[in-house]
Amino acid sequence: QVQLVESGGGLAQAGGSLRLSCAASGLTFSTYVIGWFRQAPGKEREFVASITWSSDKKYYVDSVKGRFTLFRDNAKNTVYLQMNSLKPEDTAVYYCAAALSGDFYYSDYDYWGQGTQVTVSS
Repeated sequence: QVQLVESGGGLAQAGGSLRLSCAASGLTFSTYVIGWFRQAPGKEREFVASITWSSDKKYYVDSVKGRFTLFRDNAKNTVYLQMNSLKPEDTAVYYCAAALSGDFYYSDYDYWGQGTQVTVSS
């Protein structure tokens, strides 16, 4: 059974940092693209970032470029999303997802975690 478990969410002040983790089990982690999406209240789920299995390609939505960094540790079956210079508009539930191929699109991803809440206060 495939499981993706996010952790590291919480409350941060504007300008602060949080590190989200996505721990995977039940799949050959090193062959999957891992993506992060977020969904704010009343909004659609949006792509945030993705990383290929070899870490040779990373993509970020424009609104987080220069602030968020994605990296993975295949030995630990874990992907990390380091979020710096947080803004109130980053407030959302953050989801990690796994895909055999794909980058930006919700429909590319086969497996999803349950989400972790990130709240940024001004």
